[in-house]
Amino acid sequence: MEYQFRRNRLEGSVFAEFSMGHEVLGRWFAEELGDDKSKANHILTQIVLIKSGALNHFRDVGGELTIDIDSEQVRVFASVIDSEEEHLLEDYMSLYDAESESYCGLEDFESVLQSWLAFIQET
Repeated sequence: MEYQFRRNRLEGSVFAEFSMGHEVLGRWFAEELGDDKSKANHILTQIVLIKSGALNHFRDVGGELTIDIDSEQVRVFASVIDSEEEHLLEDYMSLYDAESESYCGLEDFESVLQSWLAFIQET
């Protein structure tokens, strides 16, 4: 999984681009996490608790994307996937999976999240 972080110096907004199959992770980092250091640290704390066995699962439902973390993997997906609304969509209107859902290993995600935290702490 390859990724790149960028910042728009004029607006201060942050962007994350991920390799094919993980594009939704970039959206989650940029749109749901953004430059919120306390939320990034909170999620890192939850990962530590999961790795130690003190917690089995963590879920954060954002505005458009949800993240699920367990002891093996992280799933980021469009919140509509878990809602009843998607079942009402016709087959031809269903969401494109690669842009609406992605999985990665827990350790890989933890490493990317630590990199993101270091990136947003830069001035």
